Amino acid sequence: MGLNDTPSGERIHIGFFGRRNAGKSSVVNAVTGQDLAVVSSRKGTTTDPVYKAMELLPLGPVMIIDTPGYDDVGELGSLRVKKTREILDRTDLAVLVVDAALGISQEDRDLALQLKDREIPVLTVFNKADLLTQGGISDEQSDSVQRGDDLAQPDRDMNQIYVSALTGHGIHELKERIAKKAAAAGAGKTSRPLVRDLLKPGALAVLVIPIDTAAPKGRIILPQQQVLRDILDGDRMAVCVKEGQLKDLLVQLPADPDMVITDSQVFEEVSAIVPDRVPLTSFSILMARYKGFLKTAVEGCQRIDSLKDGDRILISEGCTHHRQCDDIGTVKLPRWLRRYTGRDLQIETSSGREFPEDLSGYALVIHCGGCMLNARELKSREARALRYSVPFTNYGIAIAHMKGILKRSIRDVLSD
Repeated sequence: MGLNDTPSGERIHIGFFGRRNAGKSSVVNAVTGQDLAVVSSRKGTTTDPVYKAMELLPLGPVMIIDTPGYDDVGELGSLRVKKTREILDRTDLAVLVVDAALGISQEDRDLALQLKDREIPVLTVFNKADLLTQGGISDEQSDSVQRGDDLAQPDRDMNQIYVSALTGHGIHELKERIAKKAAAAGAGKTSRPLVRDLLKPGALAVLVIPIDTAAPKGRIILPQQQVLRDILDGDRMAVCVKEGQLKDLLVQLPADPDMVITDSQVFEEVSAIVPDRVPLTSFSILMARYKGFLKTAVEGCQRIDSLKDGDRILISEGCTHHRQCDDIGTVKLPRWLRRYTGRDLQIETSSGREFPEDLSGYALVIHCGGCMLNARELKSREARALRYSVPFTNYGIAIAHMKGILKRSIRDVLSD
């Protein structure tokens, strides 16, 4: 994606699931209008999830995910099935592709139950409908094929559709159904703006953006871009400065800014400069609020004070950027944690879509703001940690806590 494209974390994630050779990849290619996935009559052609960012009108920006067959076998097949299950954690809308000539299988029923348990809306697509109408199977066989009646879907007629990826039959209607169903379910939508609801119209926010060796060349990082855009969308005003320019800016302003938002890495320095009467928070804290886990993060950071020698800490990032010499997740946070606690901690890291299934051995999970993850995936990671009774917090909250400024940094953003 280009710099101006909608980030993946803001796209509705639509996962295509089903048995091998049900025609998932063919349906995906038909929906996207391009050869996104390799198709073959041989079972198991799709070996890894395939992602495609696109505009699906009238829905808007989406992420299409083509998954391996849910009935794959063997050692390698089980790994593919595991990958497919992981996709459920980030799926806003599931498209269950069924071979119309074979009908509903037990694997389809099992997957439908998993989707129901996770409260993921599902649209069942009976592919290869051309075989039902062009003599591919007899009328007698067609009558005996199990349809989707036993998937216990509400409003079944609207949640099931017959298509043929080969002939194009039903594909246009399928795209419209996907858009309507995703919109009706509120798929991918967050509950609030990033920051503009905390500022009155015409208010001025100062954004403190360090430009150091860890900053990407020629651009600012995504949370900073998103906060700036949200402020402008709300008809508020913003001034961007580096931390070394902040003191001079505050002197030059005719009045206090309405809020100062800083990168967490310079939280302590910025807090010492900004008067206590001025609201102060961080990009990371705003992302936690936006993604819906701020309260959990505030509660989770308290665990830092009771860490013991040998405790395992997971520091997880949602993206896979190139690590710099003073990277916050792999260098700065571990250093600050050990310095603050005085403990010999075991620090482990994960990045991108990799996140441990079993968290039972960890004392704490510290996650990034999650700008590259959609809300469903971030909430699923939070839920997994809580399921294992592992406190879950994020970078900005943890840093503010260790720097002694947590109460101030959440004072004006933790309102509900």
